Amino acid sequence: MTTFSLVLIFLVIVAIIKGVRIVPQGEEWVVERLGKFAGVLSPGLHVINPVFTKVSYKVTTKDIILDVPEQEVITRDNAVILANAIAFIRVSDVERAVYGIENFREAMRNMVQTSLRSIIGGMDLNQALTSRDRIKAELKEAIADEAQDWGLTVKSVEIQDIKPSTNMQDAMERQAAAERERVAVVTEAEGAKQSLILNAEARLEAARKDAEAQMVAAKASAESIKFITEAVKENNASAMFLLGDRYIHALEKMSTSGNSKIVVMPGDLVSAVKSLVGGK
Repeated sequence: MTTFSLVLIFLVIVAIIKGVRIVPQGEEWVVERLGKFAGVLSPGLHVINPVFTKVSYKVTTKDIILDVPEQEVITRDNAVILANAIAFIRVSDVERAVYGIENFREAMRNMVQTSLRSIIGGMDLNQALTSRDRIKAELKEAIADEAQDWGLTVKSVEIQDIKPSTNMQDAMERQAAAERERVAVVTEAEGAKQSLILNAEARLEAARKDAEAQMVAAKASAESIKFITEAVKENNASAMFLLGDRYIHALEKMSTSGNSKIVVMPGDLVSAVKSLVGGK
């Protein structure tokens, strides 16, 4: 066998080795012929022209996880919060993904960051912290059109974390402490107010009851006086007895008083009583 034959055999073997391509499952390879897009190799065994055709790109067709780094976002009410997300995308058009954008992974990551800042920037702090589902839905909608132009499909977008910045957290804690103190002061003042109202109502009720008692006593005294007056008109003996009894009790109280030294009693008690009722 001549040297030429050996060289020819060697070149044929090299051509076969270079021309045989086995594409693994989950990938698609882009081949170019003389620098121009020639086609896409799906998973399996393929034979290509090793001289004029080459494999230029190997693209995964599995779901791609894009981790969007944490970034500071300013809300509509000028609060600073930290937010990061994660996007799940898939290459649906290999040719567009390769030739439509320089680096579709980096492009999608930047697109998610920009859209996230825009969406949160249109919200208040409270809305941003409590509207994860709304942010997720708006974010997916915002990037879906661009992703389609680049041959990508957005499977899902999730908000990993959204929280106030450290300085903002300190300010919120101080605000919460001040609010708790304000509520405590208001509650204490309200309690004191209710106590004063209840005390005033109690005094008013006591005064009303006292007035009613005095009115009842006055009515009773008037009835007693009226009864005595009627009795005296008919027979003053009972009146004399009642007044004499009161007179004697009064003298007894005077005699037992600590300040009393001398008690003067009339010589004719009956005459004194008669003079009180007008008797003769």
